[in-house]
Amino acid sequence: MKLSTTTRIILGVASLSLIATFYVPLWQIMLWAPQYPEGLVMKIWHNNLSGNIDIINGLNHYIGMKHISVEMFPEFEYIALLIGFLMAVGLAAAVLGSGRTLFFFTLLSYAYGFAALYDFWSWGYDYGHNLDPNAAIKVPDMSYQPPVIGYKNLLNFTSFSGPDIGAWIIIVVCLLATVLWWWEFFKQRKLAKNNIGGAGKAGIAVLIFSATQMMACTPAPEPIRYGEDNCHSCKMTLTDKRYGAEVVTKKGKVYKFDDLNCLNNFIKTGEVTPENTAFTLAVDFKKTGQFVDVHQAFFLYNEALKSPMRADVAAFSDQNDLNAVKAELGGGEEKSWNALAGSL
Repeated sequence: MKLSTTTRIILGVASLSLIATFYVPLWQIMLWAPQYPEGLVMKIWHNNLSGNIDIINGLNHYIGMKHISVEMFPEFEYIALLIGFLMAVGLAAAVLGSGRTLFFFTLLSYAYGFAALYDFWSWGYDYGHNLDPNAAIKVPDMSYQPPVIGYKNLLNFTSFSGPDIGAWIIIVVCLLATVLWWWEFFKQRKLAKNNIGGAGKAGIAVLIFSATQMMACTPAPEPIRYGEDNCHSCKMTLTDKRYGAEVVTKKGKVYKFDDLNCLNNFIKTGEVTPENTAFTLAVDFKKTGQFVDVHQAFFLYNEALKSPMRADVAAFSDQNDLNAVKAELGGGEEKSWNALAGSL
């Protein structure tokens, strides 16, 4: 699945926004009690802790909880690398325009989220259950595990745990990537349906032929994605659905072109020899989405056709269609492929 330009720009900006997570806290834990009405806070960054750490350690010492310090979190050594890798995958999807890479980026984002929650729960469980047996205050069967997300009452304290700015950035990027992937998926599926419907019976015949070729493990034409695919020769984006061409090699590689002169110039380069060519196809001017073999097609030249790269030649699979267009234009020169290839 090839991503649209809009999706690639949005994804690139979203991926770069992950840089901000290195400069803001990722998570926060807050405590309230009658003696601390304004609350105590601990901020967890990608490589550090901040907030009222000393006060929290002083209070928790009485009930036997471990001393909170940076050394308590070995994850700090590689969180930056994980975020950097996630950002690199997102940028790769944007630069390459790859739907598969976007899908991997989305899955990786969710995997990071679930892994982070499980890791925080594991730390909280150890912190709240493995207490010093010689602590000054002991409450039988009492544990002090902080909540993973949300609120929880611990003795006379109310605690809260939840995402801070950095985590919210990652969450938004993850959800945005999900929306972009589904948007591209449904857009591509709708485009495929429209191409089949517009081609009518002839398009269905081409589809059946292509499917048969694929099942037999032989090369087959590939639908042109107008507005996304670029001409192999002139590098322009294919936009006019009345024009287009393809060369399909016997190994299944597909070269796409926006005009017949681009196709002809490519053939002249000898990059793909006739012996290695499975199909040389042109888009039917009157039947949207349908290909016709250039050796069986009917061609009409008229300057009024104004094709993308000004070959000004239209291809037809039906002589009657050519006649109708010729009448509309008030004339034109009919040519075979061999004659056309020699004149372009």
